[in-house]
Amino acid sequence: MKFGLANMARLLDALGHPEHAFASVIVGGTNGKGSVTAMTETALRAAGHRVARYTSPHLVRLEERFVIDGREVDTSALDASAARVQAAAEQLVADGTLETLPTFFECTTAIAFDLFRESAVSLALLEVGLGGRLDATNIVSPIAAAIVSIDFDHQAQLGNTLSSIAAEKAGIVRHGIPVVCGQLPDEALAVIEEICHREGARLIRSDRDVAIERGAHDTMTFVTPRLTVRDVRLALAGVHQADNAAVALRLLDELHDLGYTTDVEAVRAGLERTVWPARLEHFTIGGCRLLVDAAHNPAGARALASYLREHAPEGVTLVFGAMKDKAVVEMLEALAPVATLTICTTAPTPRAMAADRIAELARPLHARVEVEPDPYDAVAGACNSSPSLVVVAGSIFLVGPIRERLARDILR
Repeated sequence: MKFGLANMARLLDALGHPEHAFASVIVGGTNGKGSVTAMTETALRAAGHRVARYTSPHLVRLEERFVIDGREVDTSALDASAARVQAAAEQLVADGTLETLPTFFECTTAIAFDLFRESAVSLALLEVGLGGRLDATNIVSPIAAAIVSIDFDHQAQLGNTLSSIAAEKAGIVRHGIPVVCGQLPDEALAVIEEICHREGARLIRSDRDVAIERGAHDTMTFVTPRLTVRDVRLALAGVHQADNAAVALRLLDELHDLGYTTDVEAVRAGLERTVWPARLEHFTIGGCRLLVDAAHNPAGARALASYLREHAPEGVTLVFGAMKDKAVVEMLEALAPVATLTICTTAPTPRAMAADRIAELARPLHARVEVEPDPYDAVAGACNSSPSLVVVAGSIFLVGPIRERLARDILR
């Protein structure tokens, strides 16, 4: 990992600046940015626009990151684009323009731009990878931006205060563009307001501009300055998704004014038809009820715990694995009150914290803690030993492989 845009600029120059072939919207924030990207892209596509989205990380396969017209990129197209980026990068190193090869994320971002140019999309929605100011996606000149949420995560890179994190996230702000912000802590909002004022960008607050009326049977009505969408059943579960939907709606309002028009039915489709796996996603296999969720920081864990308090008040069996650099104690503190049993496991990646180390951190918080390093055995054991809902959470690198196995078992 290395931050800065100089290498991206040189790489894209060598590729003939594919990022100039389409308009861009950049979506940042701590949590929710992927959901907002997916909702917005789905609505625009329902309205007939040729759009693409670039998100990260992937759950299982690299192709997931590159979606064009609602479909993951074909593997052969990905191979061809990767070969073009590889050849350009190796030539830049050979002639001394670059000291070292670009990072993995720099390469996947360049691949996204190359793929989108090849497919002649009119608009690309880009999810920031980490931070904003120095993230590879921030090489573009977006026509609009969104900052969905601000909370603690990646403090080693972004700083230890909400204001420092907000300053990094607000690095995506550009002169004259609309910047849609979700509900933010006061400390973070003050920083973003100051940066928008300094850059001459127009700050839009979805928490003020969008009214959310809750109806019967989990329906909602959303009222924006442009339109009203009645009796919506959000495709994505969890009360936090209503706030994410509000950000997407205001972003769609602004894009409508920029020529990417959407009517009420297209907007409804964006809210009700979005597919965004491993976000409070339910499975049932052999009588075992499972929920997989990509919560991987304290804010995500709190959102998951809030959902479980409402939908599984009897308690759950938690299968938990996390990365070494994450706030594991804070995540466990949020989830321990809703878990009757916590099974600690090791996600299948070298970055993972070992299961026994997670258990050491969990035992002061929870009376029942078990260790099963193999994640598949952990899930199987949870299903065999407990009648309660089994929840798998703590890292995308854990839930991705688990979800693939669950989906494969269902299709048999």
